[in-house]
Amino acid sequence: MTEKKIIRTPLTDKVIGGLKAGDLVYLSGRVYTARDAAHQRLVTMIKAGQRPPFDFAGQIVYYAGPCPAKPGQIIGPVGPTTSGRMDAFSPLLIDLGLKAMIGKGSRSQAVVEAIVRNQGVYLAAIGGAAALMSQCVRQVELIAFEDLGTEAIRRLTLEMMPVVVAIDGQGRDVYRRTPCQVRR
Repeated sequence: MTEKKIIRTPLTDKVIGGLKAGDLVYLSGRVYTARDAAHQRLVTMIKAGQRPPFDFAGQIVYYAGPCPAKPGQIIGPVGPTTSGRMDAFSPLLIDLGLKAMIGKGSRSQAVVEAIVRNQGVYLAAIGGAAALMSQCVRQVELIAFEDLGTEAIRRLTLEMMPVVVAIDGQGRDVYRRTPCQVRR
């Protein structure tokens, strides 16, 4: 059985150091949404010497593009996007202080190396559970790139969103284990 942990953002090295691949985590606090188009724009801005729309230090990016909210709701379904689509952009953002990413699926070796080098973590959310994830969102604020629609960067305030530590700060990776190696 994996250990259940409750953590709040922003993340610190101490919190991340206590997380192990396979741990169930309930996440509360602020995270930023960003998908492919937003990542490409962020990296272009940074390489051009422009300041990004938020400081990456200690922050988490959730690879999600929330659906429009129904009347009376603050957000629509907000499920994880396949993380590999951000792999070309992630090492730079991690090197700039991004501490965690939330998505689904495995990551490239370059991303794993950046996670280890910077004492970060990759968290996996449950794919196909977008409506469940939206129930953990308490506040939404548009931050940047409104023209990207659902791919715009938003700041979400979460309460007890369930995620699994997929890659920990030592590089242990649940996607690269055989069944007998999974923590029990």
